[in-house]
Amino acid sequence: MPKKSRGAAARAGGRKQAAGRPRRRRSARGSGAAPAGATELFKRPESMEGTVVFRVPFPEALDDLKGMTPVIVKQPYRIDYVHSFGQDSPFFAGLANGHLLGTRCRRCDYTYATPRLACMYCAGETDWVELPKVGRVHTFTTCYFGSEEFLPECPFNLILVEFEGVDTLFLARLLGATPEAIRVGMEVQARFVRHARFKPTDVYFVPRSPSRERRSPAGEV
Repeated sequence: MPKKSRGAAARAGGRKQAAGRPRRRRSARGSGAAPAGATELFKRPESMEGTVVFRVPFPEALDDLKGMTPVIVKQPYRIDYVHSFGQDSPFFAGLANGHLLGTRCRRCDYTYATPRLACMYCAGETDWVELPKVGRVHTFTTCYFGSEEFLPECPFNLILVEFEGVDTLFLARLLGATPEAIRVGMEVQARFVRHARFKPTDVYFVPRSPSRERRSPAGEV
């Protein structure tokens, strides 16, 4: 029987020893494979803020994707819009202080209830003037549907107000009167909100009466 070399015996003994104990698992650090449970670590957290859609359309054949019905979702959208009132700034500053301002042309004396700094007839420059707080209804309408901001207030009345000595009309709300009670030519009185929002609705009108002259509702001037 031939004798085994020392090196062969050592290798054989090493194999026997390895067979008698559990083999070590290779580390995944250098192998490129993710360790167990790593998929949970990289999973994007879910929330209840998404859009819940049932039975999303998806064709069976990928060739039909171009003809798939578009997916439509609804989500809230908010933006802060910073803008300037420019040449109309004195008008809104006047409303905040209980003054209704218009403009009058220096050349032809044409007076605008809705202010503009250049006359549309002679292109002359205009000056700021204070309008009367009492006027008459030129025409009116009742709005039963409006934009998102005004929808909760529907129905509401809109009037075009004519002022003595003023050549154009002024659009505003009319409060304190039902549509059946509004008449062309009825006298109306301007009122201003106490906390101005720098919007055209900072001024509105009410039917003129002695009782309203003596007392104003809370929150109004």
